[in-house]
Amino acid sequence: MPPKRATSSKRKSNVSDDETQPSQPPVKKTRTSAPHSIENSNVQPTNTVVPAHIEFPVKSPGTLRLSTWNVCGLAASQKKGFKYYIEAEDPDILVLTETKVNNEPVDPVIKERFPHSYWTISDKKTYSGTAILSKYKPLSVSKTLPGHPDPSLVKGRIITLEFESCYLIGTYVVNAGTGLKTLDSKKEWNIHFESYIRELDKKKPIVWTGDLNVAPTAIDLANPKTNWNKTPGYTEAETTAFKNILNPPDGGPKFIDIWRQLHPNDKHYTYFSYRFNCRLKGLGWRLDMFVLSERLINRVKMCEIRSEIYGASDHCPLTMEIEGDL
Repeated sequence: MPPKRATSSKRKSNVSDDETQPSQPPVKKTRTSAPHSIENSNVQPTNTVVPAHIEFPVKSPGTLRLSTWNVCGLAASQKKGFKYYIEAEDPDILVLTETKVNNEPVDPVIKERFPHSYWTISDKKTYSGTAILSKYKPLSVSKTLPGHPDPSLVKGRIITLEFESCYLIGTYVVNAGTGLKTLDSKKEWNIHFESYIRELDKKKPIVWTGDLNVAPTAIDLANPKTNWNKTPGYTEAETTAFKNILNPPDGGPKFIDIWRQLHPNDKHYTYFSYRFNCRLKGLGWRLDMFVLSERLINRVKMCEIRSEIYGASDHCPLTMEIEGDL
């Protein structure tokens, strides 16, 4: 979650990168069945709390279900409906970003579903944090970004799991900050991350997911004109860096933003600021993504924003189904 990002012409107040957001109403206890057809429309839900009872279509046979969710503080999210989503989605792998945990949590909801859990925790208290929770044991685990000169900045922001047929990278990418004051840090991250992802892709295909903290094009945020080159996540430097990963200028292997590939014209968002009634007004940003090596895209059977799952965080989860084993 980019806490300093404006989703309207107003700028968000200057709060710390991971400041706890205003408290939300209690979770509703009425039964709600999430309408899957909502993903085929540009009309998105405007609920501000997570439904207590959620239903999703069953997983396609022969696929694995992967989900990513910026929880904007795991402890806070657990009080506002986290478990309802996890129980309904039942992903094989769950990537959490902005966990804000100071120690690895002991949570039965997590432990019972995901025997293989990997956490990277920032040295700064209640700040950033990334986790990959998996039903499948990886071949190897890495929590570094090779070549980056500041390990303290990297810590809490990246985990790579190696599986037999691919690498899974979960990231909570650096935010460019209020007034773009940390844009240089974001540029440095992008340089080293692109080098890293390309080196891995030479060995095995990549599934990269998480909060990527960039709205790639004008269709990916509600008010592009008022935010261009003024707001973190939608600057020329950030969008160009992302574009160059997808379509390298040197003609190298491509990566695919799979949700956008499957939904080329949809104006759907994964982040709605708690401020300015952005959720009710539909003023959002699409920041959470699955980006895949091009040679994997024929294996993807579904990728959907869970637009109705809002209120446990200021982000909505994103889910993908991929055929075969990782």
